[in-house]
Amino acid sequence: MKELRCRDVGFDCDGVVAGETEYDVLTQAASHAQEVHSMTEDQVNDPDFASQVSAQVHDKP
Repeated sequence: MKELRCRDVGFDCDGVVAGETEYDVLTQAASHAQEVHSMTEDQVNDPDFASQVSAQVHDKP
């Protein structure tokens, strides 16, 4: 299992997304960012932001 803590990406948010693969986590993180943090699809898909988020995905303890 992989996970991402929203706070690790720089948001003041206790959200955590988890999934079997990094792709699963990134897909959920994109939805969370749009729904909860009002980010646009362009912002979520920005290569710099996507890279920053991807770097924070880790194995779930």
